[in-house]
Amino acid sequence: MVKALIAALGLVFSVSAVASPSAFDVVSQVSMPAIMDQAQTMGLDWKVGDTASYSIDMGFIKGSMVMSVRSVAADGIWMDQNMDLGFAGKQKVETLIDPNTGEVKKMLVNGKEQQVPKQNIEVIEVKEDRITVPAGTFDCIHARLKDADKNEEINAWINPQLIPLSGMLKQVAPSQFGQVTVALKSYKKN
Repeated sequence: MVKALIAALGLVFSVSAVASPSAFDVVSQVSMPAIMDQAQTMGLDWKVGDTASYSIDMGFIKGSMVMSVRSVAADGIWMDQNMDLGFAGKQKVETLIDPNTGEVKKMLVNGKEQQVPKQNIEVIEVKEDRITVPAGTFDCIHARLKDADKNEEINAWINPQLIPLSGMLKQVAPSQFGQVTVALKSYKKN
């Protein structure tokens, strides 16, 4: 279970793709790691139409993000991540994921192929918890993680068995824009 948690969190963190960090990069980084471990432990049992919708709060920048499965094929699973950060603009990230390993095979940002960023995430603590987000109250796992390269702590509350895609209920992470909070608003699991 812990390995699945970390893999899922890995995918949430690894969707950032642009050389100079933007508000979109920051939000993408707080949306990918739980998937990779979930894939390695259980395989990804995602279906077309699985969706998770989030609110994003970066202090002066507020917005939304919707993650959804576009297709499931022999080459992998295509996940779309659409972000709207109000005055900061919109961004679409399309990610081809190996359902057996969680490896990101290809990533497109606004239609342009990008290199998948590498991350060095360490687990500080994992414990059972319960959290209330706009989508409701959920039993979950609270993971305290450390980005070893940046020496920054990330807090994530996830339930990969219930919430599609990353399993993310809430995540709080530091960034050059201040604290970023991503919270689940709604979800649909087919």
